[in-house]
Amino acid sequence: MQHTLGAQPIDSARAALDAARVTLNGLILGKDAQVSLALSCLLARGHLLIEDLPGLGKTTLAQSLAHVLGLSFNRVQFTSDLLPADIVGVSVFRQSSGEFEFQPGPVFAELVLADEVNRATPKAQSALLEAMEEQQVSVDGTTRALPDPFFVVATQNPADQIGTFPLPESQLDRFLMRIEIGYPDEQSERELITGEDRRAMLAGIEPVANPDTVTVLQNAALGLRMNEPLVDYIQALVRYTRESPDVEIGLSPRGAQALAAAARAHAFVERHSGVFPDDVQAVFEAVAAHRLKPAASAALQSPEEIARQVLAAVAIP
Repeated sequence: MQHTLGAQPIDSARAALDAARVTLNGLILGKDAQVSLALSCLLARGHLLIEDLPGLGKTTLAQSLAHVLGLSFNRVQFTSDLLPADIVGVSVFRQSSGEFEFQPGPVFAELVLADEVNRATPKAQSALLEAMEEQQVSVDGTTRALPDPFFVVATQNPADQIGTFPLPESQLDRFLMRIEIGYPDEQSERELITGEDRRAMLAGIEPVANPDTVTVLQNAALGLRMNEPLVDYIQALVRYTRESPDVEIGLSPRGAQALAAAARAHAFVERHSGVFPDDVQAVFEAVAAHRLKPAASAALQSPEEIARQVLAAVAIP
C-alpha cells in the first residue's frame, strides 16, 4: 500500500522533487551542490541567503525554483528608499465604499525574492525579516497570515560593495542557510555562452510540482528520524564552535536545531535511507558559517574557513 502525506502520495511527490532537481541542474549549470542545498533549505522550512557578486545566477536560481515547483513568485528590488509598506502592503481608503481596503505587498507569495537585500535600510530589512520569522504581518492592527509554503530567497552583494547595509548577526540568524553560487567551471560556462538564454529556457518549461507537493515533501523531510550517535555528532560540532579559541560566538541552540533540520532535508533530497554524518557535513558550512563570529585571534580567517576547520577537528562517531 502506498503511503500518503496530505492529499498527494509521497512516491509521486518524491518523483516530482527528482524531476525538479534535474530541470534546475539543466538551468543552473555545474552547480548541483548549490541546487541541492537550495532544495534542502526549502524542504527544511527555512529561508535562503545567497551572497555573491552580480551576474553569477542568484536571481535565476530563485526564479527557477519558483517556476519549476509551481510556486507563486514575487520579487522585491531592495533599494535605499524602500519602505516597509512597499514589502508588506498598505491599507488604501476606497471612496466608493467609505472603507479602508488592504492592498497586499509582494511578501504575499509562496516564494519571495528579496534582491540585493543589503542595499535597503535596516528599517526595510526588518520588515521582511519579521515576516520571515513570524510567517505573518501586522498592518493597522490586523494580523494577516502569509502563504504556506513560504520561502524567502534573499540575495546579497559582498559587504565591501558600495552602498550596502550589512545584516547584523541577529538578522542573519533568520536565514537557515547562506550559500555562494561561484563562477561556473569551464565547460558549463562554455554552454552558457553558446546556449539558449536561461530565462528564455525557463519560460518554456512546465512546472513539475505545486504548493501541495512542496508541503508533502516538507512534512516527509522533517519527519526523518536521526539516531543517537548522529545527534551526538551534531552536539559535538556545536560544542566545538562554543569552546574553540578561534570563535567568539558559536552556534546557539537555534543553530543546532537548524543544523538538524537541514541535515534531515538534505538526506531526503539525496534519497538517502537515513540521515548520515555525510548529510550533516554537506550542510554544515551553509548553516553554520554566517552564525559564527571569528575571535580576534582568527580575524584573518573567514567564517567559512572556520566552519571547515570545525568539521575537520570533530571526529565522526
